[in-house]
Amino acid sequence: MASALVRFGDADTVIYALPRGGVPVGFEVAQVLGAPLDFIITRKIGHPRNPEYAVCAITEEGEMLCDEQERATINPEWLAREAERQKEEACRRRKIYFGERAHISAKGKRAILIDDGAATGLTLRAAMQSVRKENPKKLIVAIPVAPHDVVEILCREADEVIVLENTEHFRGAVGAYYENFSQVSDEEVIDLLHRTQ
Repeated sequence: MASALVRFGDADTVIYALPRGGVPVGFEVAQVLGAPLDFIITRKIGHPRNPEYAVCAITEEGEMLCDEQERATINPEWLAREAERQKEEACRRRKIYFGERAHISAKGKRAILIDDGAATGLTLRAAMQSVRKENPKKLIVAIPVAPHDVVEILCREADEVIVLENTEHFRGAVGAYYENFSQVSDEEVIDLLHRTQ
């Protein structure tokens, strides 16, 4: 991923990783580019009968992006409770990862948004909306793998999209494309963040 982004290695670039899975990828890219690393923390809201399948995503600020077709099939009271729970988790993560450290604004910068991949693209798209509000001069999405239909949506919403494996026949989960897809812990995230300072 870093090789695909090396042309952006200048003072105008900020790397924004999506915790937790996107942090190891974002860390490596930030190291190679010599760019600062920050996070955009979004949380997936999984379907009540299949928590791994995202029906919505929510930002730290409480803004929600949903697959409206799926949303229509879900009890609104359950969704409101789950949205609040996931927003609180996003805020908890910001606090434990950064403490009092200020967020790096994307205003006037080249913002590169990085995750470990995208299945539905909802958490990534919610993060994109969050970054757009900061008025970056350019918003680039960089991910190792995503289904072709999701890439098409991302291309409409970002200034540039870099995907290492844009696949027509997605294997159902991002983890299927990794040899090692072990869960990234909060401790690992904090360690990587401290190593960028």
